[in-house]
Amino acid sequence: MALPLSYSIASLAVRWRSTLLATIGIGLVVAVFVAILSMAAGFRLALRTSGAPGNAIVLQKGAQSEVGSSFSTAAGRSVADDPRVARGADGLPVVSPELVAVVALPRRSDGELTNVGVRGITRAAFDLRPGVAIVTGSRPQTGLFEIAVGVQAQHRIRGLKIGSRVSLMRHEFEVVGVFAAQGNAFESEIWGDFDAMTSAFNRPGTENSLTVRLTNPKLLPTFDRDLQASLQYPLTMTDERKYYEGQAGSLVGLLRGLAAFVGFVMGIGAVFAAMNTMYAIVANRTREVGTLRALGFSRITVLLAFVLEGLLLALTGGVLGCLLSLLMDLVSATTRSSMGEISFAFRVVPADLGYGLLFAGAMGVIGSLFPASRAARLPISSALRQV
Repeated sequence: MALPLSYSIASLAVRWRSTLLATIGIGLVVAVFVAILSMAAGFRLALRTSGAPGNAIVLQKGAQSEVGSSFSTAAGRSVADDPRVARGADGLPVVSPELVAVVALPRRSDGELTNVGVRGITRAAFDLRPGVAIVTGSRPQTGLFEIAVGVQAQHRIRGLKIGSRVSLMRHEFEVVGVFAAQGNAFESEIWGDFDAMTSAFNRPGTENSLTVRLTNPKLLPTFDRDLQASLQYPLTMTDERKYYEGQAGSLVGLLRGLAAFVGFVMGIGAVFAAMNTMYAIVANRTREVGTLRALGFSRITVLLAFVLEGLLLALTGGVLGCLLSLLMDLVSATTRSSMGEISFAFRVVPADLGYGLLFAGAMGVIGSLFPASRAARLPISSALRQV
């Protein structure tokens, strides 16, 4: 014979003060746990959405990032001339050779130097990335020392107002536009004309990467094998989205490890709080436990009833923690990467909320198991004699 669920709910409601304290404790632990996971999710999403479907990025063979890659424009042209690269309405290949570098510029907040990604682009860069759009001003003109700055870069770096001039590698560039990129990593960069950038950075005849639109994305594996096998121009080709998502790998792993560590440490405290609450509940209900046993309820039934109370208490705290973590959604943060400092927003995703509830449930079961076991072992006669 099983005890009804209403019995466990009513028991928690009667002792609402201790229930509330334990719920708040578990809720705060879950909120911190989910918040750290949402930071990892936000950074991964900001990088992943930097790529567009159907695009591929070409790097020097063996390079792990654009900054560490360099190959000749002749090598880039050989890729662009391949029939597997899509052509535009003008019959030209849809490709964007790009220079990528990191420069130090003063932060708006304190004037200290910080790393900013700089990208030399052609007009095709905007066509290949439809999510990037000028929101104020205009695009940098071909052959001119002009730059457009991402909205996050403008918020973070001093002196990036339209009309101002910025020194990049001792060459002055005029800020002519501000662009948005749907919240992805490009918003933390500065874009300028490819030829002007290669001149300023003294890199004539080279490029760091080549972004291409393929006629069919399924051709990418064989295209990559052909490029790697080339003796004249050894290159690699990667799906653009996978490439940018891969740049988040180590930091995302670190943040998830931090979430696990912080959750474990804080979870121990929450488990002891839940355990103390359940021990107090058992101590105050000795006669009640004896009565249940006298009415014919088995020890396992009593144990499950108390574990269920602990689980309900913890899940209530888990729901509270998940609701609190939603306050972090879209909060901005900044971190360092191979592309310079990147601004991104926390993203509370359903999967992380699910992990938070599972974590809360585990704390509730662990915290109630020993007190529930004590209640189940109470002898009927001695329990009924308790005042």
